[in-house]
Formats: sequence, C-alpha cells, structure tokens
Amino acid sequence: MALLDIITAPDPRLKRKAETVATVDAATAKLMADMLETMYEAPGIGLAAPQVGVSKRIIVADAAREGEAPQPLKMVNPQIVWSSDEKKTHEEGCLSLPDEYEIVNRPDKIRVQYVDETNTPRELEADGLLAVVIQHELDHLDGVLFVDHISTLKRNMILRRLTKYKKFGKRPVAVGE
Repeated sequence: MALLDIITAPDPRLKRKAETVATVDAATAKLMADMLETMYEAPGIGLAAPQVGVSKRIIVADAAREGEAPQPLKMVNPQIVWSSDEKKTHEEGCLSLPDEYEIVNRPDKIRVQYVDETNTPRELEADGLLAVVIQHELDHLDGVLFVDHISTLKRNMILRRLTKYKKFGKRPVAVGE
C-alpha cells in the first residue's frame, strides 16, 4: 500500500463531478486500500477519490470511535436511495480543508447502495456520524465541499485563508485564535 497526496482547497479538481466506475478491478481495489491507509494516516474518518486526484466515484470511511475496532468501508459508485426527513447538525471538517470546521445540517439517517471492493453490490443503513461521513464524501464525488453548505461569507473567509496557506506555506488561522 502507498500513501497518497491529499489535494487541498481551493483546487479546481475538487469541484469536478467524478466518473462512474465500470467494474471493480485490481487497480480499483488497490486504490481503495491506498485511500484507506492515507485516510488513517492523515488522520481522518473519510476520503473520496477526487481528494487524491482520481476523478472516480470511490469513497472510503471509518466512523469507529476511539477504542473501538476499525470498521473500514470501501464504496464504489455509492448513491443514497433514501434519507430521513429528520435533520441533524454536526461539526464537519475535511482533509482537503485543513484545520477548518463548520456546522452543517444533513439528514440524520440514510440508506446507501454501492459496490464493495470485491465487486459485490451492497446496501447499508447509516445514522449519526457514519451517515454524516458518507454524505460528506458523496458530496466530494459531485464536486461539493462541506463549505458549500454554509453561508457565502463564511465559505469565502475559509477559502481565502486556505489560499493564503497554499501561497505562503503557513497554517491558516481561524478567527478567534
């Protein structure tokens, strides 16, 4: 396995819609394993292929709490087939927007269909943190970042900080730090 470079915003590759995967082959399975290793190392709880420069509909996630055994998920062509009317707010962050966090409102429960790393169709019901992670990563496949769910003012402030960080190589400082 290999660690992959994570793209940080702003970057046009993060705003593109990812392509459907025809079939899960050895190269796709290896990519998912590398993505999972990269996610754990970062550390994070979800990662989408566009975040590592691959415009394919692939995500990995693991919402296990600290002290729990890992519960890795590898999903190809995931799509939400049902979501609850009940919404919950969660603080979200993103490996492509380092050190930035905001409150996002999303459906509390979802059902997602996908193909796993063995090319087997699956369906999963998720709630709480896992539902948030899956929805967040699915957004990446459509070129949507979590900051696209917040006010324009807050989004622009975050993206300006990240632009300065990329330009000057310093960690972005959030308001109030």
